[in-house]
Amino acid sequence: MKVLKVALVGYQALCLSKIEAFSVQQKPVSSTVTSTASEFFMSISPLEETDNTRVGRSNEEIERELASGRILEDGPVIDFGSVKDTTSQGEIALLKAREEYLNEVKSKGKEGVKLGFVVEGQQQRLMGINDEVVAEVGREVGNFVTDTELVQNCASYLRSKDVNGMFEAHPETASDSIQSYTGSDSKFDALLRESYVESGLVTEAFAKTFYLGTQLLPKDAQEAIWAIYVWCRRTDEIVDAPRRPEDVNMLTDLSAWEIRLENLFRYGIVEDVLDLPLLDCKIKYPNLPIEPFVDMIRGMLMDIPDLGQERYETFEELHLYCYRVAGTVGLMSMPIFGCAPGFTEEEAKEPALSLGVAFQLTNILRDVGEDAVKRGRIYLPRDDMERFGVTEEQIIARRMDANYAALMKYQIERSRMYYDRALRGVPMLADYSRLPVQSSLDCYGKILDKIEENGYDSLNQRAYCSKWEKLAEIPFSWYRTLDISKTFPIPGDKPLSTK
Repeated sequence: MKVLKVALVGYQALCLSKIEAFSVQQKPVSSTVTSTASEFFMSISPLEETDNTRVGRSNEEIERELASGRILEDGPVIDFGSVKDTTSQGEIALLKAREEYLNEVKSKGKEGVKLGFVVEGQQQRLMGINDEVVAEVGREVGNFVTDTELVQNCASYLRSKDVNGMFEAHPETASDSIQSYTGSDSKFDALLRESYVESGLVTEAFAKTFYLGTQLLPKDAQEAIWAIYVWCRRTDEIVDAPRRPEDVNMLTDLSAWEIRLENLFRYGIVEDVLDLPLLDCKIKYPNLPIEPFVDMIRGMLMDIPDLGQERYETFEELHLYCYRVAGTVGLMSMPIFGCAPGFTEEEAKEPALSLGVAFQLTNILRDVGEDAVKRGRIYLPRDDMERFGVTEEQIIARRMDANYAALMKYQIERSRMYYDRALRGVPMLADYSRLPVQSSLDCYGKILDKIEENGYDSLNQRAYCSKWEKLAEIPFSWYRTLDISKTFPIPGDKPLSTK
């Protein structure tokens, strides 16, 4: 607890120096509040009674994990890498599901254990592929090959390209067979290309702004980012998609998914055709770490009813969630984006995590109404809601008023601070990655502008940028990546943050 308090005091002090409105977060309303923050409180009505009972993760569990975070650069970004409270009820439940799954595999064989979503009258879908994914993409996903032996031979073909000796021989597999395969290289290359195309379609369907940024990358880097995104998408669907009684238990799927991840990174083993791109990515980028992938699974665990969190008392709690479900994507992407001469991945880590936090906060602010009504989740910190006189009942009823608008103004300011910190990292990237990242930052940041244009109503309106608006932004993004932009910035652009 003492470590936690020291970390949070330092964290709060830095936030106060970064954004005027942050004085609202940690202090009661008084005459010392800045004029900007004071405007936020105009016309705010008294707070209604709200049931703040915590469900799922206990205060003790949360505090233990928050205390394990590492503040980067003495700044408002905390690295929660590999933070895991093994005594939490979520971890205990996941471990129990893992043991039960492995016991079932031992007794029935892997082929005899059902995973994923059941589709009556069709072949079993791949894990993390459900009705929502199929509807969004416009067709079935990953069913273009039914020959499992072909997929496994392709994996062996890819492992044979591992010149770094990354992969161990699996204890249950003959050491000389892990790289042996039968079939033509051209056939495997064709299957891998088709797997990448499928991954690109999923990425485009679910993350249009993100996908647009990948179009500006070289082919290998573009495909690697698609592979990472599809793994993340499938992980998210395992937890978020509705389940019917006949579907496999969510924790069983999630524990099996984590085992698959471990097997891929340690042994180079795949289970289905959409694993092939990630295996290829690991071979091409051997310093791709497993830790952010594992951390993302911990983020999914936070979304499981009764084990995770449906409410967040403070921004510090939300920060942990943002790190796990989005900051991790920045860390996964770093080996692919590469660093400019004179910079290291460690130096680029803080901007990379800032980018993930900025994107996730934007998602949260854009989807407040939808998350509350469709998923029963409210991610806005409760202490912020209380200060601005916004209640859970109001959000669920989608009742827009001046209180909610003031709350959104405050949250948008916080989000933009993380965008500013992420922008510091663009010059640290390899040349080929700067425009894609800058473009993604610029286009995604415009969602915040759209929320403002909608009168801060993210309860009833979903802010978005059209494809043409995104395309029109690219020339400006390109200019911002040039050295001359530091001397002659685009009107309205702020100088890059140095802290």
